[in-house]
Amino acid sequence: MKKLVFTIFAATIVACTPKVNDLVTSAPIKASVDLVNVTNDKVHVSLDPGRFTTETINFYIPKTVPGTYSNNNYGQFLENVTAYDYDNNKMEISSVDTNTWKITNATDLDRIEYDVNDSFDTETEVDEAVFSPAGTNIEANKNFFLNLHMFVGYFSDLQERPYELTFTHPSGFEASTSLQKVASKNEKVDTDTFIANRYFEVTDNPIMYSRPDSETFSVNDIEVTLSIYSPNKVYSAASIKMEMEKMMKAQKTFLGDINSTKKYHILLFLGAMGEGDPTGFGALEHHTSTTVVLPETMPKEALVETMTDVVSHEFFHIVTPLTVHSEEIQYFDYNDPKMSEHLWMYEGVTEYFANLFQINQGLIDEQAFYDRIAGKVQNSKKYNDALSFTKMSKNVLVEPYKDDYGNVYEKGALIGMCVDIIIREQSNGEKGILWLMKELSKEYGEDKPFKDDELFDKIIALTYPEVGDFFTTYVIGDTPINYEDFLGKVGLSFTSEMTPTGFFLDGQTPYVDVNPKNNEIFVRNTTLNSSMIALGLQADDVIKSVNGKEFTIEAIRDVIIGSMSWQPDTEVTLVIDRDGEEKTLKGKVGTPTVESKKLSEMETTNSTQDKLREAWLKG
Repeated sequence: MKKLVFTIFAATIVACTPKVNDLVTSAPIKASVDLVNVTNDKVHVSLDPGRFTTETINFYIPKTVPGTYSNNNYGQFLENVTAYDYDNNKMEISSVDTNTWKITNATDLDRIEYDVNDSFDTETEVDEAVFSPAGTNIEANKNFFLNLHMFVGYFSDLQERPYELTFTHPSGFEASTSLQKVASKNEKVDTDTFIANRYFEVTDNPIMYSRPDSETFSVNDIEVTLSIYSPNKVYSAASIKMEMEKMMKAQKTFLGDINSTKKYHILLFLGAMGEGDPTGFGALEHHTSTTVVLPETMPKEALVETMTDVVSHEFFHIVTPLTVHSEEIQYFDYNDPKMSEHLWMYEGVTEYFANLFQINQGLIDEQAFYDRIAGKVQNSKKYNDALSFTKMSKNVLVEPYKDDYGNVYEKGALIGMCVDIIIREQSNGEKGILWLMKELSKEYGEDKPFKDDELFDKIIALTYPEVGDFFTTYVIGDTPINYEDFLGKVGLSFTSEMTPTGFFLDGQTPYVDVNPKNNEIFVRNTTLNSSMIALGLQADDVIKSVNGKEFTIEAIRDVIIGSMSWQPDTEVTLVIDRDGEEKTLKGKVGTPTVESKKLSEMETTNSTQDKLREAWLKG
């Protein structure tokens, strides 16, 4: 019997006394994530940092992460944050703010445990929802869409420590991620263990667990894996593999010798549009992967077109900011972020490339490309056009600048276009902005950032004084860009025309939106179509019912699809709420049209314009 007692005692000593090599040096922080014992869409996490040598430390969950440009306070999704000492006793741990916990007597700390909530479930309940591709889905035995900045935190001054991440997962589930797997066990419980060299790699490598639905293909020397979760099996990875492979091969041909990864993962979550499903559709870039969230109800043609646009955008981020970036990004502070002034490049040039490569590689024709440029010009006018882009970028996390963030995909892309045209003009068509980004990639790199206030001088030194004049006037300065001046150089001009549209949708762009606070459907503050105007609808009107059918988030899809079959003489009755007063609007639908700017080639051009246009589009 003594042996048994001794064995128990010895085991207790081993468990409660930290080893010398557990001192906080280079030993990995060990995180355990339990995807099996899930309760109320909550996952339990345990974090073992090793032994501390200081008495007081802070534990953090990020306030924001690179690529989101918003303060999302991911700590709000943690519950039951508890600290334990080496005798398995609870220790004092106090909340400093939403994302920070303070631990005294830290030399006694063995581990921290907590529960993490699903962010998809909260998107319609909070004022500022987490952008779905940066959030998380927790559905026991169905799907785990995990952005790890919501699950794994960091400790004071230890962001450079390696991490060992162990996931206990349901049998039959597989992980889709770019993380390096070092162990996998299939015993009583299934576990996978991954390693990350520092905390940035934890946040930079999302992971999706579900029953496997993946396809892998090669893009030159890059291995691409496409993984899909489609709850109703509407789509599979195989069903869109061909289109994604064609698109990414075209991207790689366009980029040429720019390479920053050997493997790339696309994690696609398709929402069923029910309660608790995501509503913030789009994608978020990472160095070797991208997360994408889209509705499962999209027709295949629309899904492929959207995937082409958003995935190509995220993949082009391997150029900037993942390769070419400032010190603010290299040394990113997750809880007190300092923003760079160069969103025009990080997001704008990336979005420009995502459109330019499609015409360059023959995926779309010239007019389709012109239509996209015209759309961006029109959309950019919805924002403050007399605002310094660098000032907005530097202050994008705070009011009033945060409201103009969306303009990085409109005016930001147009800034990239104008710089491209200037460089093409000055170099007789031989160079463009892609050449410039390659030159910057040679100068800088993943581990060599630039100083924020020195980039423009570097670009001017590589290019021409005219590029510097443009930056001074239109990017640093607050002068609105006259796009006709630049597009005229390549033989293009604008004309106004009335184009047909749907009643509730202009192509893929809706005229209505959902208020996340109360799920009311309201008319967006945008240029309304002729039928809406004729009926008397105004921006911010809340639509209560359409032809007697309650217009709710549950019914929105059916109502909008039904509206697509309306004829010009169809009678429509809308009950709306305008500033607290209920009104009834009646009338015939008519033929919905909207005034738009049409961009097309001039009837008469000269050889200089023609050569420059050819170099711009196909060079």
